[in-house]
Amino acid sequence: MKAFKSFLLALCCLFAAPLFAAEAPEMADAFRADGKIYVVVAVISIVFIGLSIWLFRLDRKISRLEKNQKS
Repeated sequence: MKAFKSFLLALCCLFAAPLFAAEAPEMADAFRADGKIYVVVAVISIVFIGLSIWLFRLDRKISRLEKNQKS
């Protein structure tokens, strides 16, 4: 049931994202014209990669603790 709720939340976020993205095309055009869009994409990518690595390491640590607790 928890997996279904997570899937449903991700699906709602996926369909709601275009609604928020449609509000600010002028800002994206200004960043693109100044060449700053690459900086924005790089920062977002670094944050996403950092969060992904942190979650992966946290999952491994929790799995290891659960395995040790069962023993």
